[in-house]
Amino acid sequence: MIMRRRIEVILIGIGLLLGCVPAVAQRAGTAGRKIQNLPFVDYKLIHFGFSVGMHMQDLTFTHNGYTTEDGQNWYMEVPSFSPGFCVNLLADLYLCPHLNLRLSPGIYFGNKVVRFREYNSGEMMSQNIKSNYVVVPLDLKFSSKRFDNIRPYISAGVMGALDVAKQENSYLRLNKWDCYLTFSIGCDTYLPYFKFIPEVKFCIGLTDVLDRNRDLPNPADIKYTNSLERLRSGMVVLTFYFE
Repeated sequence: MIMRRRIEVILIGIGLLLGCVPAVAQRAGTAGRKIQNLPFVDYKLIHFGFSVGMHMQDLTFTHNGYTTEDGQNWYMEVPSFSPGFCVNLLADLYLCPHLNLRLSPGIYFGNKVVRFREYNSGEMMSQNIKSNYVVVPLDLKFSSKRFDNIRPYISAGVMGALDVAKQENSYLRLNKWDCYLTFSIGCDTYLPYFKFIPEVKFCIGLTDVLDRNRDLPNPADIKYTNSLERLRSGMVVLTFYFE
């Protein structure tokens, strides 16, 4: 429950930040009806861009109540989040006035710190799992009507991810491949020479990423893997596009 509340606070904060950007851009213009910047940019069949941003990686643990021979019950969580860095390229295909298909391959550098707790004794320890994902997101973008120099939108899609970070033989190890369902909200902000676009993306892992078939230096450490029925990953990504 504590972790859920922290996630809600983070998402609300990012959402407020996202909402402030177009408001600031609108007030920065002249009073009254503004002259539209880049009036025909959205009608290009294909255009390109890039993005930079930050993200937070998460893990969702489904425990099975496994008990070791000496009566231990281990539970795991990610109690806090560490911001990571991400950079993407972008190719945008115009479909119709309100729909675009977007491909944005990139790389995400980040980590998550897992806390282990033994239920009976209260013994605790942690593991820092570093993940460098090569990602290939494919999104369908639905844009609203343009209001002067801003245009809100939502998008949904899928994202494949390959973790290229070297993983140590620690308590838990994750599979290299994962797939996400993604939902985004953002706002096109039209500047004189380019579009500046803040976006928040929510990535929901679809696969069980726990690596169960591996050799362990200490065979007793298999108890942590055996304590989990399922392990899924997730991310929240704050991105700034330049198109």
